[in-house]
Amino acid sequence: MESPGPCARCPLQEQRARWERKRVRTARELLETERRYQEQLGLVATYILGILKAKGTLRPPERQALFGPWELIHSASQELLHYLEEGHWGQGLESFCPHLELYTQFAANAERSRATLQKQLKKNKRFRRFLQLQEGRPEFGGLQLQDLLPLPLQRLQQYENLIVALVENTGPNSPDYQQLTRAAQLVSETAQRVHTIDQEQKNAQHLRRVQALLSGRQAKGLTSGRWFLRQGWLLLVPPRGEPRPRMFFLFSDVLLMAKPRPPLHLLQSGTFACRALYPMAQCQLSRVFGHSGSPCGGLLSLSFPHEKLLLMSTDQEELAHWYHSLTLAISRQKN
Repeated sequence: MESPGPCARCPLQEQRARWERKRVRTARELLETERRYQEQLGLVATYILGILKAKGTLRPPERQALFGPWELIHSASQELLHYLEEGHWGQGLESFCPHLELYTQFAANAERSRATLQKQLKKNKRFRRFLQLQEGRPEFGGLQLQDLLPLPLQRLQQYENLIVALVENTGPNSPDYQQLTRAAQLVSETAQRVHTIDQEQKNAQHLRRVQALLSGRQAKGLTSGRWFLRQGWLLLVPPRGEPRPRMFFLFSDVLLMAKPRPPLHLLQSGTFACRALYPMAQCQLSRVFGHSGSPCGGLLSLSFPHEKLLLMSTDQEELAHWYHSLTLAISRQKN
């Protein structure tokens, strides 16, 4: 048997070489994208926020509502970029982590920021003209302020992806392995908090929208404290007579059935009158038909202690979505 020659392949060394190449690529991507991110933060800080301060076009409360901790995030990026350009990955990311709370604050202010921008664009002619002039600068490359405002939250997700990849391709014996590992954990935790904040804000928007649709004293307060899951038209099948279309709103704890108001109603056209609330904790759900995946739709049976509903849809896919959402709401309430 021939002994392996000096050029024989070593799987362990090849694997280490692959990890190192991936680490170098990830580090380079983190550095290059941080440069671009820092530049875009600087555009807003210099050409919009800084000049707004100098001119007094917006009052301080309005500026704070619109930009939140933008300037502090910009400074943190500058500091991180300095470390990265020097090649101090672990030290730089570890020093950056105390600034992650700024991203949580920015996320909590995001809805207020969007509302402030829309209000100022609509009502403040001076601000609108100023913004058009600044966005027309060649440095902006056609980007508008509304395109740039989400940047910190987008960057946080990039941080998580890149730093986790950096850790995965760094050996435990590397001098900055522990620093990178701690940074990856803290960034991931922050990203999760920001995701939760975003979900809560979207849910609050849905609840306000649904509350506006449900006009009348009977419906006020029905959406408070709930999670919105879905809404849509279904046919209510009565014991006798023809099926009647009803709008259903499914929340985390209740199913709300509503009837559309007359289209010629002077004040409430396009809204719905609440007809019934059904607690999901007391619901027994089953499919009467619609299991085969045919395009003919199907029928769902919802049983409550004092009432039974038969809900029909001619759209099989829509029925499947309702069945899944109802099952999820019921299981969460019962567990």
